[in-house]
Amino acid sequence: MVDISRERLSQLFNGFKGKRIAVIGDLMLDRYYWGAVSRISPEAPVPVVEVDSQSTRLGGAANVANNIASLGGTPVLIGVIGNDEGGAALKGLLEESGFPSGGLITDPTRPTTIKTRVIAHHQHVVRIDQEVKEDIDSGIQEQILAVLGRELPSLDAVILQDYNKGVIVKDLIGEIIRRVRSEGKIITVDPKFHNFFEYRNVTVFKPNRKESEEALGRKLTSRDTVERAGWDILKKLDAENLLLTLGEEGMSLFERSGSVTHVPTKAKKVADVSGAGDTVISALTVSLVAGANIREASAIANVAGGVVCGEVGIVPIERQALLEALTENHAPA
Repeated sequence: MVDISRERLSQLFNGFKGKRIAVIGDLMLDRYYWGAVSRISPEAPVPVVEVDSQSTRLGGAANVANNIASLGGTPVLIGVIGNDEGGAALKGLLEESGFPSGGLITDPTRPTTIKTRVIAHHQHVVRIDQEVKEDIDSGIQEQILAVLGRELPSLDAVILQDYNKGVIVKDLIGEIIRRVRSEGKIITVDPKFHNFFEYRNVTVFKPNRKESEEALGRKLTSRDTVERAGWDILKKLDAENLLLTLGEEGMSLFERSGSVTHVPTKAKKVADVSGAGDTVISALTVSLVAGANIREASAIANVAGGVVCGEVGIVPIERQALLEALTENHAPA
């Protein structure tokens, strides 16, 4: 996509520090059971996982915030938790990480979203989701807008991180975009199927292949179909840029100027794609607020996504690991 010199990388990475980026979206608590399988259950034809350890991590929009912090930025997390054990655990993890928790809104009518993964021999065996997907009510929406209004003057960018869990609703989307754009600030979007075409006039819209196929009602099976889809989405949303992620085929960047750039994946090995999209939107946005142009930011995000695919479970991108991978992949010898 673009070669980035060592000097330019150093400049951009220094620019990551202290940038304040709000992440508005569906918060999740990720729980893991790690173990091994040595037999099949006598009760049913299923593997018996003998658990060696357990862990709890930030998930969903909270994982995006974790990635921003790992890169040197300052995340401002805005989302909804339940008045339950999961909400308390999520808040505790945020506080342990040093993240401000003033943007957490408690809704006693819905549980905190919890995803529990059972992993044996570095492979997923099963995932258990505990959640409610109904839209948040108008009162919770107003609380989200109030937090945004309080934080917006000091923000460098806003990320809308939607997992279709009911937090990013139609009316909220339009009002958030209007407020952020009226301040002349960057707003990036990681969408899902619902409300796909409500994200108009954003800085970068970052869908994946599956989301784009569902929204358009057609398959993206070749470069030609990818390009037609990309331009259709960009035009419908009047976005400045569209970054369409294509899994093992890399990414395609569409710019309002009429330029399209295809870039292959930089993943050396793929152990787990969970959370890769979170890392991509985080690295992309941090790079933009640090002064990168859209092609530089997309190249950095592409490499960041490739790095985390090599890890099992959802983990944030480490700043030094990203810098080393970028130096290898993009800086001239």
